[in-house]
Amino acid sequence: MKKLLLLLIAVFSFSIGSAQKYEANWVSLNKRKMPEWFHRDKFGIFIHWGVYSVPSYAPVIENSGLSYAEWYWNRIEPKTPNEFTAFHNKNYGANFLYPQFEPMFKAELFNPQQWAQVFKNSGARYIVLTSKHHEGYCLWNSPEADRDWGHPWNAVTGTPKRDLLGDLTNAVRHEGLKMGYYYSLYEWYNPLWLKDKNRFVTEHMIPQFKDLVTKYKPSIIFSDGEWELTDTAWHSPELLAWLFNESPVAKEIVVDDRWGSNTRGKNTGATYTTSEYGAGMDTNVIWEESQGIGHSYGYNRNEKLEDYKTSHDLILMLADIVSRGGNLLLDIGPTADGRIPVIMQQRLTEIGNWLKINGEAIYETNAYKQSYQWSGGIKRQKSDKSFMAGYSIAQLVKPQKDTAYVEAFFTKKDKDLFCILPAYRPEFKLRAFYAKAGTTATILGSGKTLKLKNAGNDCIIDLSGLKPGDASSELLVVKLKGAL
Repeated sequence: MKKLLLLLIAVFSFSIGSAQKYEANWVSLNKRKMPEWFHRDKFGIFIHWGVYSVPSYAPVIENSGLSYAEWYWNRIEPKTPNEFTAFHNKNYGANFLYPQFEPMFKAELFNPQQWAQVFKNSGARYIVLTSKHHEGYCLWNSPEADRDWGHPWNAVTGTPKRDLLGDLTNAVRHEGLKMGYYYSLYEWYNPLWLKDKNRFVTEHMIPQFKDLVTKYKPSIIFSDGEWELTDTAWHSPELLAWLFNESPVAKEIVVDDRWGSNTRGKNTGATYTTSEYGAGMDTNVIWEESQGIGHSYGYNRNEKLEDYKTSHDLILMLADIVSRGGNLLLDIGPTADGRIPVIMQQRLTEIGNWLKINGEAIYETNAYKQSYQWSGGIKRQKSDKSFMAGYSIAQLVKPQKDTAYVEAFFTKKDKDLFCILPAYRPEFKLRAFYAKAGTTATILGSGKTLKLKNAGNDCIIDLSGLKPGDASSELLVVKLKGAL
């Protein structure tokens, strides 16, 4: 009888939890617990792909949105001449309208299985594709797009004649990865948006959004283009209440904080905080930093080798972000014919090679009580901006005379502490740390046990016995098993 009673109580409690209904207001929505997979998975791939992939051009201006090739249409509209209009007029002509690029967006070399394999090999756990950017062009068959633009404006009825989003979704899930979508709430030049924003929201955006979610069942929605209206005008609380209560992904879905001009950095229960080419956030909130491998999100033919981050710097960025409790959403920009540029494939492959050896220090970890260990010297000030901060962790790990630099990043899992070292050193002094009895030190990827000893207030780890091939060459990870 006692066991039966406990079982009935458990079933009743589960039923109450499952029946949780969220009302269309932030107080209620923020009671929802963020699905645990997001914090656990740590690393995702962002994909910006659309009609803007045809001109694929932007000037390269570091730490500036002007470097975003996916904003091409918006940049060529101003009457005042600029670098975009000069490029456009010279190569296509002043009378060439942006929609005329659509017939050139053929995606004829698109191989979703090959893309998905590249993503799997990168070590990413989730993928976020631009279902629709601010240009309004949809990568799935959206009836709202064709109706309100007055002509084919999606990949199925348009030139590719293919459900690009659906095909990639199937391939990604076949590889065991989660699939999600970026979705722009507004569209720069949609006739209905320009005529009546209220009708655009109720007749275009909301049904289109629900169609996307219902058909393709994403694990994540990266909303954007929210800044033109408040959350009330977008009907965002109502839309999220539907998403969390009635949609087919109500239990798994994770959403960002871009749901109105007044929502970024707020509502940290219902949403995660976004950081874009920024310094990121801290462990007090659930957050994600997004950056491109180059400057642009959409493919930019104007970028050169030096504009692309090295694999070492990308791994540094991942370690930095995860040590502060965040996720990295690393962007690639495919070409109009459907290829992932080889340099991007190479970068992703090398990140994946590092994660195959050192992923234990990244996936399913939590932030330690301190994210970094600094050397002696004067600390360089870190910006705390989440948008275009000009922040580079690669600069903070370079030893400089009289200037402090980051000697190690920390993550933890259960009783284990991971020390991620930006470069090899024969000895690592873990300051203000006492290794208790039974603590063992190893290098991930190596079967060797390292010598360690307590010296005063510090723990000294001896790496001098390592030989070439004993560990991965990019960022060594010392695992202190049973240290916490």
